[in-house]
Amino acid sequence: MARNFNSLSFVASQAPEAQEARDELASIYGNADPEESDVIVALGGDGFMLQTLHTTMNTGKRVYGMNRGSIGFLMNRYDPKDLLDRIEGAAENAFRPLEMITNDASGLERRALAINEVYLFRQSYQAAKLRVSVDGRVRLEELICDGLLLATPAGSTAYNLSAHGPILPLEAPLLALTPVSPFRPRRWRGALLPNKVTVDIQVLEAEKRPVNAVADNTEVKSVTSVRIAESAGLSARILSDPDHSWSDRILAEQFDY
Repeated sequence: MARNFNSLSFVASQAPEAQEARDELASIYGNADPEESDVIVALGGDGFMLQTLHTTMNTGKRVYGMNRGSIGFLMNRYDPKDLLDRIEGAAENAFRPLEMITNDASGLERRALAINEVYLFRQSYQAAKLRVSVDGRVRLEELICDGLLLATPAGSTAYNLSAHGPILPLEAPLLALTPVSPFRPRRWRGALLPNKVTVDIQVLEAEKRPVNAVADNTEVKSVTSVRIAESAGLSARILSDPDHSWSDRILAEQFDY
């Protein structure tokens, strides 16, 4: 069934090239209020795309990104011509974010969402010491490392890949649990987990070895425990050119050398 996306809202990062692109596109296609538009067009880099996806979470709004930043892995190429036709023919993916619940020494609980990954990392010169449980069962009694992250398929080509974690196909119902510079167990290189599990991470010796936790762009300092699970009720929707879809990009990353 054909989709008719006639009303576009253009949002841009603070980068000069993104601001200029927004003005150019708005002069051609108009610029609707985001709440009344059919599609949000995000102009910038990958960080700005993540911000936009968080903003539109569970609104039903589709986001179509065009690269006016640096890397732009999450973005389509920038071209002001025939934009409505490109959007109407775009492939659509929906993502369920990870929900991070943290506690600190005072008992304060905080929640944040992650489309890419949840990442714990050492705050000082001392390595982090972590206990890792999956669905209530301790799997690693003691992990000494610089950090530990849990990545979605969408985020598996980001920091997870830099930490030598596996690339996950977009459609795979999996999460990648990847250590950063593990010291003990020295040979543990991570795990692939079903996307329906709950991961609990306890920070051992938290005062001596302080740890911060990050969900995408939300950071919580000096956590004592972190619980991570895929959100059952939230989703973000993204549009990509069919000749350069997210699935194709992730597949291509596996053959890049």
